[in-house]
Amino acid sequence: MKVPFLDLSLQHRTIREQALAALTATYDATRFCLGKDVEDFETAFARTLGYSQTLGLNSGTSPLHLAAALAGWGPGDEVIAPPFTFISTVWGISYVGAKPVFVDVEEDTFNLDPAKLEAAISPRTKGIVVVHLFGRPAKLDAIMAIARKHGLFVVEDCAQAVGAVYKDTPVGLTGDVGTFSFYPTKNLGGCGEGGALVSRRDDLFAKAKLLRVHGSGRRYYHDHVGFNFRMDGFQGALLGVKLHLLAGWTARRREIAERYRAGLRLADLQVPAGAGPEGESVWHQFTVLHPRRDALREHLAAKDIGTDLIYPVPLHRQACYLELGQPAGSLPVAERACATCVSLPIFPELTDAQVDHVIAAVNAF
Repeated sequence: MKVPFLDLSLQHRTIREQALAALTATYDATRFCLGKDVEDFETAFARTLGYSQTLGLNSGTSPLHLAAALAGWGPGDEVIAPPFTFISTVWGISYVGAKPVFVDVEEDTFNLDPAKLEAAISPRTKGIVVVHLFGRPAKLDAIMAIARKHGLFVVEDCAQAVGAVYKDTPVGLTGDVGTFSFYPTKNLGGCGEGGALVSRRDDLFAKAKLLRVHGSGRRYYHDHVGFNFRMDGFQGALLGVKLHLLAGWTARRREIAERYRAGLRLADLQVPAGAGPEGESVWHQFTVLHPRRDALREHLAAKDIGTDLIYPVPLHRQACYLELGQPAGSLPVAERACATCVSLPIFPELTDAQVDHVIAAVNAF
């Protein structure tokens, strides 16, 4: 039985008529840059997921860049971030000239470890970027307590956590700014790039709205040095079609994850934790650890099962950040995760039979 790691065609085939109708309406009205389709999506996203307002952007990296600008970080500043994540988590820090300082993650959640935060704070520390990795909310109460104690600006990277809730609060609203990605492979993915920013602070949101369009609130008048981070109309239209299906897709991801958690029995296999007091994961990825990861992948490939390595290199060991001087061995939990992780298929269109085939194949290794 073939089990692809991800097959986007299955999802898009089911919504083809709705998607093409929405895209045709955008095309015929020539609403190509911002406009009604983006505004409608922003309103629906906020209403559906519990935000007062949402700012649509042109990629998942742009809101992280925008957040760094809103925070006022710059040269000489340090900003704490986890090393086990996609690299755009820290691009915003570098784009504004600040320095990423990597702090290790927890063994069971892969999220930033609050117990290791204070030791990394210096007089130059100005902020923290928290990632809700693979869709599981991080321990925001502990992180925010430390941030408030030291006057730090907190960005929540929710790229993999759309629809997740931290206790009773949607992710993105506990820190100062929350950022989202609508890259096609995300739980809510566009047909191209897209992203969003949310904030509990009206002052930050108002400034972000100006910065998104060249620092301009009135055409040809520029109050700030801004960016061209506008979402295009086609992405707004398509995401508007998909948004109504997100809750069902999330429920199915959770069913698959629990099926994996109940069935996987391979010795030495570390299976991701289930729901905790912070909230339930939306399961963007189902990532396990095994000391013979590469051999396990080969075994699964031989059985026509797709896997991926998310992520094989911790950020402090990426070539572009070696100059920061955090040596190999300095962040052991993240380094072990990168060396032993393998992500199994988890997308809503998987059948129970396919999931059971993966479970049986893993257990037979």
